[in-house]
Amino acid sequence: MWVIFALLSAFFAALTSILAKIGIQNINSNLATAIRTIVVLIMSWAIVFITGKHTEFSGIGQKNIVFLVLSGITTGLSWLFYFRALQIGEASKVIPIDKFSLVIGMVMAFVVLKEAVTIKTVIGGVLITMGTFVLIF
Repeated sequence: MWVIFALLSAFFAALTSILAKIGIQNINSNLATAIRTIVVLIMSWAIVFITGKHTEFSGIGQKNIVFLVLSGITTGLSWLFYFRALQIGEASKVIPIDKFSLVIGMVMAFVVLKEAVTIKTVIGGVLITMGTFVLIF
């Protein structure tokens, strides 16, 4: 089931990039990011309330809060930089370079989370890296 969710994530991330490139024309990229963030915030809380998960809020631990806040900060920074790059660069080049986060995330998973390094993940990471560098140069 996680593969289906991952594929849907990839599809909507791709669609997000195209819609954002069209939407940020002639406006400040930071303002565009703020507008997008408001929509994400409303949508996320709506889903929490619709599914009844708002009752679980009191059970969240301090460690969870700290890491979720840090994750939110890094997401915000990523979106701000991404929207600026998307505004001034070609979407067909910005999008794949942004997705180099896959390789960075894999390396962090190995180092920080102590996940197993396999030949498949190394080969995949090398191929993504090579593709990214082909686009940059």
